[in-house]
Amino acid sequence: MELEYTLKKVGCKALVFPKQFKTQQYYNILKQICPELEKAQPGALKSQRLPDLTTVIAVDAPLPGTLLLDEVVTAGSKEQHLARLWHTQQFLSCHDPINIQFTSGTTGSPKGATLSHHNIVNNSNMIGERLRLHMKTPESSRVVLPSPLYHCLGSVGGTMVSMMYGITLILSSPIFDGKKALEAISQERGSFLYGTPTMFVDILNQPDFSSYDISAMCGGVIAGSPAPPELIRAIVNKLNMKELVVAYGTTENSPVTFMNFTEDTVEQKAESVGRVMPHTEAQIVNMETQTVAELNTPGELWIRGYCVMLGYWGEPQKTEEAVGTDKWYRTGDIAKMNEQGFCKIVGRSKDMIIRGGENIYPAELEDFFHTHPQVQEVQVVGVKDDRMGEEICACIRLKKGEETTAEEIKAFCKGKISHFKIPRYIVFVTNYPLTVSGKIQKVKLREQMEKHLNL
Repeated sequence: MELEYTLKKVGCKALVFPKQFKTQQYYNILKQICPELEKAQPGALKSQRLPDLTTVIAVDAPLPGTLLLDEVVTAGSKEQHLARLWHTQQFLSCHDPINIQFTSGTTGSPKGATLSHHNIVNNSNMIGERLRLHMKTPESSRVVLPSPLYHCLGSVGGTMVSMMYGITLILSSPIFDGKKALEAISQERGSFLYGTPTMFVDILNQPDFSSYDISAMCGGVIAGSPAPPELIRAIVNKLNMKELVVAYGTTENSPVTFMNFTEDTVEQKAESVGRVMPHTEAQIVNMETQTVAELNTPGELWIRGYCVMLGYWGEPQKTEEAVGTDKWYRTGDIAKMNEQGFCKIVGRSKDMIIRGGENIYPAELEDFFHTHPQVQEVQVVGVKDDRMGEEICACIRLKKGEETTAEEIKAFCKGKISHFKIPRYIVFVTNYPLTVSGKIQKVKLREQMEKHLNL
């Protein structure tokens, strides 16, 4: 079980949760791996499978073996709290770990990227500076955050940035909901909006979109996975987000390493993830020769600087594979950079499709399909093929009420993209397999398509 794996991995001592959320019954899930909970003295749990876990705190209902959150809060006085704070400050280093972010396990078990105070405080500071938050009035910087808080976009980009710049943070719903995000913008006069491309697609496609008051909107951040140029243009125009920026990063880099300036042109935002952040080094490495790639040529993106994680918790071997003795973190993302320093992500090295010896980057094709008027979202994966090694499969989600055929889509490609890049398979889908943080699981999607196509 994922819960048991993560709690054991980090030696978790305390756990806080509501009784349930949607269909997830958290107390019952914990009881499966920790049957001692029901008869335990609150705060003194002794569990065979989870030897480090001693304290279980329930948020909203008194449950056997748990402490109630309100009681825990009232048990500490202000004086005690401050005394503890002053005591802790004497022994604290900014290089100590502050959080362990489990990266989406799209491949194998999730790894616990361990970040320090130094990592995330500096990253937050630089994100805010590039968003020009230090030049905003409190009224004009009200951030609506629909992203999850356990994800770096929510915890560092949203929460930490808001604390450092003293701006209002509006959490629109307990779990992402496009309608609730629009309601928050409208009712709370939200001026900034954060989200992943999938979230923005959902918000823009709300059936009653035009009935919401978005007059206070001026900017925001899109991050988490590659954003098609058409989507960037739609966000800027329809949501009035002239100061939208695209941010790129990885959990292992605290997270943001590339980002637009608010004054970059719409074209620069649509076609890149901006320029490198301050105090951060980046290089693009030719994967065959392991030397620095030429400008405008794809290679693997490597990052070095203050933002690189302390390591994967309890995984020295995996840490070594990701961060060399030269201190460069190998992102596994394929990117290219132009003369002005704008970086474009062309895909994951694992996602690259090799069709009859030709390298094909899914992101390039996905951008192209987004220019089709009936297409709402598209994901391109490689599926196995005896002759070519791999063939291209485009999984297309059409806009509401639209209909088209695979033949029509292929005809749309002719003359616009190289013939070898035209997908052999076009499959119309209604959704995609997602990780808990809302990223599309290409590995699962590929498996689904191979099954669907009887390969």
